[in-house]
Amino acid sequence: MLNIPLVAAAGSAIVATTRAGARPVAGRVPRLDPAALEAAITGLPSPAATGAILKVTGSAGNWQGVSGVRDVRTKAPIPPGGRFRIGPVTRIFTAAVILRLVDEGLVGLDEPVQRYVPGLLPGSYPPITVRRLLDHTGGLPDVEEPGAGDAEWFVAHRLDSWTMRELVAGAVRRPMAAEPGTVQRENPLGYWIAGVLIEQITGHAYTVEANRRILRPLRLAGTLAPDRRDPRLPGPHVNGHVAVREDGRTVLHDVSRQSPWSAAEGGLISTAPDLTRFMMALFRGRVVPHPLLDEMFRVPDVPSDGEHRFGLGLMRVAGPDGVVAWGQVGSRPGYTTGLLATRDLSRVVVCSLNSTGAGSASEHLAAITAAAFGV
Repeated sequence: MLNIPLVAAAGSAIVATTRAGARPVAGRVPRLDPAALEAAITGLPSPAATGAILKVTGSAGNWQGVSGVRDVRTKAPIPPGGRFRIGPVTRIFTAAVILRLVDEGLVGLDEPVQRYVPGLLPGSYPPITVRRLLDHTGGLPDVEEPGAGDAEWFVAHRLDSWTMRELVAGAVRRPMAAEPGTVQRENPLGYWIAGVLIEQITGHAYTVEANRRILRPLRLAGTLAPDRRDPRLPGPHVNGHVAVREDGRTVLHDVSRQSPWSAAEGGLISTAPDLTRFMMALFRGRVVPHPLLDEMFRVPDVPSDGEHRFGLGLMRVAGPDGVVAWGQVGSRPGYTTGLLATRDLSRVVVCSLNSTGAGSASEHLAAITAAAFGV
């Protein structure tokens, strides 16, 4: 493996603008540590990831850097402002669109989704509220995405596509996993249903509504909501690669071109600057108005079968010193993306790892989260 030294983002230095302190104050982000942030993404490309972009902003300090290569074939450098597939970070955008519909009186958070999209769910299913779709307490059946965990299958079928209605129809052949409102279980199915709800209520494709309600008003020029049949990753971007075992050796396949069929659950494309801008606008009430914004941070008082807890579209990550970050972390083949911020915006972190599936990209994510938030 070729080792590429970590470099600062083009046109910017590695800077720490926070004041030094003897010890962290409970509930406050730790002093910005450029060395720890650099160490979190250094050593790329590796079997686990071919490259990384990391951008840290906020009132408590700023830092940005890249590591690895854009393309393992050409060894081209990573464009710090390049596009990448954001996977489940898309859920934040989807929840925001739903809450804007709530603000307009078109949807009720505590009304059953069956009221708005009759016939989408089996008649044997109990009423499932819109809120429970977004906070993962709907009790919906567990879902495996097409080709999940099968790199060879994905490489061969990466241009295949399904509508959200088709994905939902395939999933709800199974019985409910739990009674609604009794347990929190992270599940992409709720966001496919939310995407269908958006289309049913507005009469427009999810991509149209994401553009009209969020991307254009915020001038997120680097963010795209592509049609599911459009596999392109246009403009300066970071290539995603998937590792496949062939004839006893590991071969990396470029999967930058892939169908964004996951749509409302994971189909958006963005950049580190755009995701930073979006999160700042969201938390300041420029996307979802108060008091509906407060609903995004409300974690239901039910047991969870996972490591993290969720509000509406937002994952909650809590540290031992009282620091709490909100956002999403997740993957699409070739890409692992994290977007996390403290509610006071003292720290906003965007990271994109070009994970190959051959190793554990989670080690890099854990190091980034620890360096940025002390968690």
